[in-house]
Amino acid sequence: MTETVAAIVAAHRDGSQTPAQTVARSFQRIRDHNDPAIFISLRDEKEALAEAAALSTKGAGELPLFGVPVAVKDNIDVAGFATTAACPAFAYTPARDATSVARLRAAGAIVIGKTNLDQFATGLVGVRSPYGIPINPVRNDIIPGGSSSGSAVAVSAGLVPLALGTDTAGSGRVPALLNNIVGLKPSLGMISTAGVVPACRTLDCVSVFALTTDDAAAALAAIAGPDANDPFSRDRPLTALTAFPARLRLGVPRNGQLIFFGDKHSEAAYDAALQRWTGLGAELVTFDLEPFYEAARLLYEGPWVAERYLVIRDLLASAPDAIHPVTREITAAGNRLTAAETFAALYRLQALRKVAARTFANIDALVLPTAPTVYTTAQVLANPIELNSRLGTYTNFVNLLDLCALALPAAMRRDGIPFGITLLAPAGHDALLASIGRAFHADTGLGLGAKSLPQPSLTPLPAGGSDEIAIAVVGAHLSGMALNGELDRLGARLLEATTTAPDYLLYALPTTPARPGMLRVEAGKGTALALEVWSLSATGFGKFVAAIPPPLSIGTVRLADGRTVKGFLVESAAISGARDISSFGGWRAYMAEAAAV
Repeated sequence: MTETVAAIVAAHRDGSQTPAQTVARSFQRIRDHNDPAIFISLRDEKEALAEAAALSTKGAGELPLFGVPVAVKDNIDVAGFATTAACPAFAYTPARDATSVARLRAAGAIVIGKTNLDQFATGLVGVRSPYGIPINPVRNDIIPGGSSSGSAVAVSAGLVPLALGTDTAGSGRVPALLNNIVGLKPSLGMISTAGVVPACRTLDCVSVFALTTDDAAAALAAIAGPDANDPFSRDRPLTALTAFPARLRLGVPRNGQLIFFGDKHSEAAYDAALQRWTGLGAELVTFDLEPFYEAARLLYEGPWVAERYLVIRDLLASAPDAIHPVTREITAAGNRLTAAETFAALYRLQALRKVAARTFANIDALVLPTAPTVYTTAQVLANPIELNSRLGTYTNFVNLLDLCALALPAAMRRDGIPFGITLLAPAGHDALLASIGRAFHADTGLGLGAKSLPQPSLTPLPAGGSDEIAIAVVGAHLSGMALNGELDRLGARLLEATTTAPDYLLYALPTTPARPGMLRVEAGKGTALALEVWSLSATGFGKFVAAIPPPLSIGTVRLADGRTVKGFLVESAAISGARDISSFGGWRAYMAEAAAV
């Protein structure tokens, strides 16, 4: 069986395998694989099995990650585990899950353990940890990549099908390349970083590792969304994946601008990847990569090192020997930066962001090598800073320029080392990258991960490109109800009847006529409510929203499968005196009972 997230969820739903059996298999594989450097801490197996068994009895089969075992990088809080950031002297025990983890659980995932990393997420190599160096399961002499080393290795080796990492300068992409897996780095603010130990707080992302793009996209849909507990969170609705576009323009650097540090294998593999894109129908358009290189230099030569310093300055002062010597050397430099240098760098970065925006004016996405070359563990230990820096050649500028990214396997080189490419687009274009990336990965025919598992057939997707906007309705605009005619007059189309994620409560507001108010609560602490999703043109959507009466408003609604759409919400201040009707599961059921009384 191809052990993707999609295949596992399907097996759980059809009863051919139970979540408890899947979880037990993960623990057995961890024991059989026998690499103690992958996980910093593992969950008690009996506890995980009990959670899996309980999940099966709750009728949770429609959850998008139903019974999927996941691993979490150990700079992301998981209740019941110490968060170490790969530094025992820094460790603390969180009282609650990070928002991203809480949403994974609400989607049906089961946390297996916390994975190793370059200490304080500082590094792209995976060798800077007191907990050891995870062995790369594809070729054991090369580095595992970092900083999300344990998460990437766990997915590649088949220990779990899904893992969370973080990405500030490439930590969710370089390990994906080195382990022959997919690494999804979302738009800044799309996934909450509440409960994540910062590296550079203004640039940090929670990232996703999976065997396929579809799996990574499903996980993103489950955990994306605004979070009041994260001041850097943004409301970025995640659109659905679509079929490969009829006209796709991909940016490639001008001749002579790419750097491979003499690695002819990687250079040849990149050229072959470009040929594959043209074979898929993409048009290649050259662009100037130099402004992007300049932005990359700002990350470690500019003031953003000071953000890393802020995280561990107390530890640097009280117990400097507790910090990995390379991490200490890099981070200590942040204490010497001035406010004037910081503002000068911010001004220059803003100018470079304008240049990047102009680059994308006639280009849908950029396609670059994920890294220019690959190094062995011995090489990196002998030259830790310079070689690490080289690996970030095509990753360091991405978050500074507010881009989203998708790292994809592209080839297995003649020397048995993986090669990968990364797609880059402006923030908010995550679905576009996934839509075209899945087609490219399938076209390579590459086996998945270190086990070289066969790729599953791609599920056909609808064509995209319309200006239509999806909106969820929960009350009188439902089919057959009093105000549904308003949607008809605006030319709306019914897309589906579904339910929300269990993140909402429903109230009968004290208005005339009666209206429902749907209130967002903490993830998993509410009820799954019945609704319909309709599609409106952009013009029709604007007219519809303009007519919404207070106290209702339009916000972002999370559906049961993790997708987000626009929809009716009510603020907590407006429910005073309102009746909680969540137990009815929806407005239609409530109105039916009211009519029967």
